[in-house]
Amino acid sequence: MTAPTRVPPRGFDAAKTAKALPPFKIMAFVVGVGLLVLVVEMWMAYGMGMGKDNPLSWWPGPHGFIYMVYLAAVANLGFAARWSLPKMVGVMLAGVVPFLSFYVEHKVARGVEADLAAAGAH
Repeated sequence: MTAPTRVPPRGFDAAKTAKALPPFKIMAFVVGVGLLVLVVEMWMAYGMGMGKDNPLSWWPGPHGFIYMVYLAAVANLGFAARWSLPKMVGVMLAGVVPFLSFYVEHKVARGVEADLAAAGAH
């Protein structure tokens, strides 16, 4: 028995999708690491009672900016790959759960790479 043939969505733009995938992969990793740093910062601030005196108290602001860049990278990839709005929002929300962004990035990248292969682009 042969594996089912993957067909990219109608309107799939292989060139734009191939260009949008690397920034998404980078930002998903950066946001995942940044979220783990934010968890440590929150633990220091609230769990250890250090408040704003903890050495990572500066991190929430930059993390928020990085997350906004991640949202733009997801939207860029999502529109190029012709994702549905619920899928795009789901991938965006994966960036707010520790460790989930790493898993979702892996699944999304494999799916997009399969669509690119089916479209004849590498």
